[in-house]
Amino acid sequence: MIYKAVMGICAGLLLTGCAEDFGLDQHGRKVTADSLDSQWLIINYWAEWCAPCRTEIPELNALEDELKTRSARVLGVNFDGLQGEDLKRAAQAFDIRFTVLADDPAPRFELPRNDVLPVTYIVDADGKLRERLVGEQTAAGLLAHLQRLRGE
Repeated sequence: MIYKAVMGICAGLLLTGCAEDFGLDQHGRKVTADSLDSQWLIINYWAEWCAPCRTEIPELNALEDELKTRSARVLGVNFDGLQGEDLKRAAQAFDIRFTVLADDPAPRFELPRNDVLPVTYIVDADGKLRERLVGEQTAAGLLAHLQRLRGE
């Protein structure tokens, strides 16, 4: 009986440690799986050459502020795959205040490839893609999509 309980606890501990981290952000800090798991994610792809991306970023900054108490986060991904100092410089130039992932999370969430920018994906708390939005978004529009999908 005790043996089974100990084995169950050990298995649970091993499984909780299996979630792979998300890599680094635009500041070179590790983005842990614990910090994002069980949250809804608004994942936005952007590029320096994308004019609508430039006007969308302030909306995403405002949305990130709005979501702090709602178990949801905004994440950015540079479409051109910038890394390190190049990513940091671009994120600063755009005044991005939400987390920008250096590693593309598309494989993790099975996001379809997209060749049009900007594009935003909404991923639920279980890691399932719920919506793909092409084109410039607003904070109010994204919040409405999120509330509808969550049944709020």
